[in-house]
Amino acid sequence: MLLAGAILVILTFVLIVKKYEARLVLFCAGLIMCLIGGLPNEIMKAFTKAMVNNSLVPTICTVMGFSYVMKLTHCDQHLVQSISGILHRGRALLVPLSFLLTWWISLAIPSASGCSAAVGSILIPTLIAAGVHPAMAAATVLAGTWGSAISPGNAHNPFVADLAGTDMMTVILNEAPASVIASIACVAVMTAYAVLFREGASEERSKAYLKSLAEEEHTSLREFKVNPLRALVPVVPLFLLILGSKQIGILPEISVPLSMIIGVVLGLIVTWADAQEICRSFFRGMGDAYADVIGLIVCASVFTTGMTAVGLTGALTDLMKGSESIAAAAGTFGPFFIAVISGSGDAAAFAFNGAVTPFAEQFGLSIMDLGSLAQIAGAMGRSMSPVAGAAIICAGLAKVNPIEVSKRNALPCLVSAVVLMLLL
Repeated sequence: MLLAGAILVILTFVLIVKKYEARLVLFCAGLIMCLIGGLPNEIMKAFTKAMVNNSLVPTICTVMGFSYVMKLTHCDQHLVQSISGILHRGRALLVPLSFLLTWWISLAIPSASGCSAAVGSILIPTLIAAGVHPAMAAATVLAGTWGSAISPGNAHNPFVADLAGTDMMTVILNEAPASVIASIACVAVMTAYAVLFREGASEERSKAYLKSLAEEEHTSLREFKVNPLRALVPVVPLFLLILGSKQIGILPEISVPLSMIIGVVLGLIVTWADAQEICRSFFRGMGDAYADVIGLIVCASVFTTGMTAVGLTGALTDLMKGSESIAAAAGTFGPFFIAVISGSGDAAAFAFNGAVTPFAEQFGLSIMDLGSLAQIAGAMGRSMSPVAGAAIICAGLAKVNPIEVSKRNALPCLVSAVVLMLLL
């Protein structure tokens, strides 16, 4: 049964790489694994739970609805044109700066999916407009989301603090220096990849993109005049989320859906567009988000349920737990690779920290270091998983296959995991 599950998982990723319909491949693989595991009832449970009870639905749908309204009102074009001069002068720094910006924002928005939706809706189109390859633009934002691992809002930090008998801020301050250095290693490798394969900012790609935007509005780039108010509207939701986060606390805490709706209302007020068209566009975006993004997440949920049904996830976790003699490597690469396969670093990190980390001192490590290592490595693995919710969101915003995003994040995330293991 385990062998069959492993073969199906490998075959699934091969088919997705070959650009077969990802939803169909993930659903069929999950279906077959559930049948092999003797749990056919789990198929529809996973399907309906992800479809109806998925907390990402309001976030993703409202973000996509907001982006459709920004496109309708041309606020996105005003933003891109307003910073085109800056982009032109600093093209070489776009990829590293975008990664670091996402990494630090994720401290305030610790949900990887929420951060990728809020930040990606602005940064990904902006990077593409500057001539960055769409898959590279999505990968840059996705890679930056693992910064949430050292956020006070991350549930793992108080868990590790409880195991170590200390307070949460002590854990964060202990893991922060190694994490910052690992983030620099990650962005260095990612930037080198972008330069080597010529996927960084390109003036030709930028001109082609801006020309397509201008053609949609039936005007020329020379005739286009930036309206500062319209240019500000797309970034308002992001500022509301940052200023209203628990870590900043300047404004009352605000949800992603509410911030997006506020952005839609501002777009209506600033542009004096037809309210009926705004409404239609918003809900059209929500519908497309459900079909393209939520649909993929639903099928990915069926796939991961199938892995559990055949015992593959449990076997991988048990193998990780049994590697106490090489605890640092197990604590790094166990959660890392399970997160890559399953799309979630939480389950693997909690399993390892619950079973192995309490005995860390028996094999020469501190509980705090090993616990931090496991949970941060899990977040890194999630940042290169093609079935993670955050990956699907970023890929959807860039209109590329999630596997294309995962390929670009593989080496940067692996290098950062090794650096973290050596430093903690």
